[in-house]
Amino acid sequence: MARTLGVEEEMLLVDARSGHPRSVSGQLLLRATHQPPEVAGVGVHGALEGEFQQQQIEMHTAPTADLETLRAEVRHWRSEAVAAARATGTSVAALATSPLPVQPMTADSTRYAWMKDRYQLTAREHLTCGCHVHVSVESDEEAVGVLDSIRVWLPALLALSANSPFWNGRDTGFASYRSQALARWPAWGPTDRFGSARAYHRLVREMVLSSVILDEGMVYFDARLAQHYPTVEIRVADVCFTADETIVLAALCRGLVETAAQDWALGKQAPDVPTQMLRLASWQAGRDGLGGHLLDWRTGLPKPCWSVIDSLVDHVGPALQHLGDLDVVQDGLARLREEGNGAMRQRAMLARTGQLVDVVAESVRATALPREITKVDVAASSTNPG
Repeated sequence: MARTLGVEEEMLLVDARSGHPRSVSGQLLLRATHQPPEVAGVGVHGALEGEFQQQQIEMHTAPTADLETLRAEVRHWRSEAVAAARATGTSVAALATSPLPVQPMTADSTRYAWMKDRYQLTAREHLTCGCHVHVSVESDEEAVGVLDSIRVWLPALLALSANSPFWNGRDTGFASYRSQALARWPAWGPTDRFGSARAYHRLVREMVLSSVILDEGMVYFDARLAQHYPTVEIRVADVCFTADETIVLAALCRGLVETAAQDWALGKQAPDVPTQMLRLASWQAGRDGLGGHLLDWRTGLPKPCWSVIDSLVDHVGPALQHLGDLDVVQDGLARLREEGNGAMRQRAMLARTGQLVDVVAESVRATALPREITKVDVAASSTNPG
């Protein structure tokens, strides 16, 4: 039986005229109908929820084993958010950071107040949107075996999803500046190999006892055991520019988990790559995205980004084929090669018009449309400046 999938997407709420983020998440949630789509055999429904800052919203899908059902769910909740936002004079933009200047406004909760006091400027400046993919696992032991194995491939997922080149009105020189903003938090990033569920839970418990973080929810590993579901939660990605890109990302995540679980069951050792090298690989992925080079974890040396992506697809290919997801992934990656990911599309729009508000508007259109937007010319933006 195929592993189930679920997706969480965080998105910006922006003024319908100016494109600047607006603090209206509470109003939006009051106006949302929260009607889930019909998903056969699913007891857990998707929803719209608030997030850390009032200028963002989170949607999450119901778990499903079928990729096309997941696609319908992602589109449904994006559309639901768009409809609710319209009543507040705002639009929804699948951008991992705001291209335009913003003063984040933290949502009202005891937990968020603790975080704001504890982390000070880091929390006050933080406004980023990610995509978290949940893939079901059979046990904590299997889950930790998966985490130990997939850690070397997570920078490639960051590169594919990179969608945050701008920060407070400036081009950062990064394809994913969200990854740089997250590096300011104490429990972020790649992890060592754990070896067992006991070791994983011991580390998390010690992290919470340190009082540097408040609770397990603040363990912001690139991938972790989910708190409330029997899943591995892969958190490394920026929110994707389009819903179809989200589906490609989710399929790759499931392929990674399935491949890793099979290797774990056979007693294969996870790759022994130093965590510091994975930090370098993540930094490089955030810097170049799909516009330059990634680090090959086998050698630690830079290779053209699509060479590393092709290696990832080769690695999970048998699992994708078995699950019936291979065509979806190959078609989606072919479009990304031709049209670029979110970072490249954002830069291409700025090159065309010279206005960051147009970058936001393009994302608003892409988020609202059920299908891929018409491609933009990314030739001038195939590499990062600097």
